[in-house]
Amino acid sequence: MAEADSTGTSAAGELRPTRLRDALRQARIEAADRTGVVVDLRDAEVARLEILNEALDHLFAQIPEQVDLFDRGLSQGETPRLWIDVVAHVVMGRDKRIYRFVQDTRFGRIVIAESHEVAAIVDAVTDYVARRMIEREHALVATPMVEPEIAEPRRRGGFWSFMLGFLVGVIALFGLALYASLRNL
Repeated sequence: MAEADSTGTSAAGELRPTRLRDALRQARIEAADRTGVVVDLRDAEVARLEILNEALDHLFAQIPEQVDLFDRGLSQGETPRLWIDVVAHVVMGRDKRIYRFVQDTRFGRIVIAESHEVAAIVDAVTDYVARRMIEREHALVATPMVEPEIAEPRRRGGFWSFMLGFLVGVIALFGLALYASLRNL
């Protein structure tokens, strides 16, 4: 019976490493496949955003050069984004086929537009650019500044200053004379 136990444990010991080794190998293969799929999905996101970027070329060509509100560019981080300006960008949705045009605000991120079609997002970006340019024009409008009237400071009467100085001088002379007379005694 002791032989059976030792044989059973040695047989089990031989099977486990082989089985674990196979399981590790299989897990590595699956991880590589998932990584490949993630890279493929990310590349697909970047490609879709590049298509949208090319569709926006005509819009951004119409913006005057002196308007420097917009800084369009494609960032290829963990989540690829097509930036329109500092606070607005287009990102792909969870299903990687839907465009989501979002804006960051003080109160969080808001979705401006969401669509599977490039044309709908181009229209939404066009409306956004137009609104931003109008906001800029309103901010730059020179409203006449009303100059506040500067009231001349009140002049204090010179007479009272003179009287105060005269009185302080008389008291000082009286004190000096009193000190000198007491010292001679």
